[in-house]
Amino acid sequence: MSYISFPEPEASPAPPRPDLPARGARSKRGVIAGAAAAVIVVGAAAVYLGGTGSEPETSKAANAIPYTSASAAPGESPSAPPTASASAATVAPSASATPQAAAAPKIPPTGWLPVDRAAWKAQVDAYNALKIDPVPAGVGNLPEFRADCQYSHRRPDDPIVFPGLPGASHMHSFVGNKAVDADTVAGDLMKFTATSCKPVQDHSAYWVPTLYDNGTGKPVETTGFRVYYRSLMKNPAGQMPMPNGLRMISGDAKKKQPTPRGARGQFYCAFYGPGDLDGIARSTNGNWPICGGDATLHYMMQFPDCWDGKHLDSPNHKDHVSYGSGEACPRSHPVKIPAITFDIQYGVKGTPAGYYLSSDKEGKSASSMHGDAFVVWDAATMNKRTKNCVFQRRTCDNYGYQK
Repeated sequence: MSYISFPEPEASPAPPRPDLPARGARSKRGVIAGAAAAVIVVGAAAVYLGGTGSEPETSKAANAIPYTSASAAPGESPSAPPTASASAATVAPSASATPQAAAAPKIPPTGWLPVDRAAWKAQVDAYNALKIDPVPAGVGNLPEFRADCQYSHRRPDDPIVFPGLPGASHMHSFVGNKAVDADTVAGDLMKFTATSCKPVQDHSAYWVPTLYDNGTGKPVETTGFRVYYRSLMKNPAGQMPMPNGLRMISGDAKKKQPTPRGARGQFYCAFYGPGDLDGIARSTNGNWPICGGDATLHYMMQFPDCWDGKHLDSPNHKDHVSYGSGEACPRSHPVKIPAITFDIQYGVKGTPAGYYLSSDKEGKSASSMHGDAFVVWDAATMNKRTKNCVFQRRTCDNYGYQK
C-alpha cells in the first residue's frame, strides 16, 4: 500500500501549520492539487522496541476508564495534568457490546464528559517515570507511530454523536475494535478487544461515512486504513500521551459543497511512482477523480493536537480539543497530545458516474467526509510509543522503532 499526504479538508479548522514534518512524497506542504507527485512506497520495515523487543505488559490502574456524570459542566479553566492523588477505580463495561447481552440498553453519557482524574494521573505518572529505549542505527526522525487497520464492519450507528440510538446515524464504516455499536462506551473497548488494527494493544474504534458507487449503489469499503499518531510541532516539550476514552471528530458531516479539481477536502489518486493527484479525468459531476494507471482513491484527514486536560468529550465533540498554533497549544487547551491522522485507501479507480457518501447522498460530493476517533489503548503501550517516538522524535511503525 502506498500513502501520500493531502491538505486537510477545509472542514477541519486547523490553522496553517508550516512546521509539519517533511515526509518526502507524503509531505502535506509539498502537495499541490493537480500537480504531478511522487508517492513513496511503504516497505517492510525492521522493527525494534527497546529491551527484548517484546510488547509492554498490559497496564492496570492507568487502563481503568470509569464514566462519571454526563451532565458535568466545563468548570474552571482547564489545566493539565491533574494533581489529585488517588487510585484509579474500575467500572464494569457495558454488556451491550456483546451479542449475548440480556441487560437493558443504557444511554452512554454525552455532553461535557469529564476525564477520570485518578486514571489520568496514574497514566501521567507512569509516562513521566518511563525511560526512553535505546535507538538503533538507521531510525528516522519523523515523530510518529501508527496503527494499520482493515475494514471491520458497517452500521448506521455513531456511539459519539448518537450514543444509545441504534440506526439513528447515516451508515458508517468502522475499523479497529470489532465490538462497536451505538451503545459502546470506553469500558467496552477495553473489555472487548478484538480488533482489525495492528498493534493489538490499540483497542480504539475509528470510523468514516460509508462510500457508495453512484452507478451501482453498492458500498465501497476501505482497503487500507492507516492511523498515524504524530507531532505537528518541532518542540517536544510538554508532549503527553493520549488519555484513554478521548473522543474526537474531524470534518463536517453537514457540509454540502462541490469538490471539483483542485478543491480542498477532496479524494485524490495515489500509488507507487508519479501521478496526477486530481486524476486523469473527473466524474460527470466533477466531484470525484478518475485515477490513471494503477492509482486508486485515497483520503487524508487531520485531528487536533491539543486537549483541555479535563474532558473526554464536549457537546459538539470538538470544543474539548484544539489545533495548536506554531509551537504551542492555546491556554484553553494546554495539553499537547499526539495528532491523529487518517490515511485511507479505497480499492477503486473512479468512474464517470462517481460516488457519494452516506452523509450526502443527494449532493454526491466529498465535502461531508468526516472521521470519528474513540481512543482506547493499553496505557503502557500508548505511553511507550509516545515517549520513544513522538517525544523523542523518532520514526516508529506499528510495533516500535522503524529502521
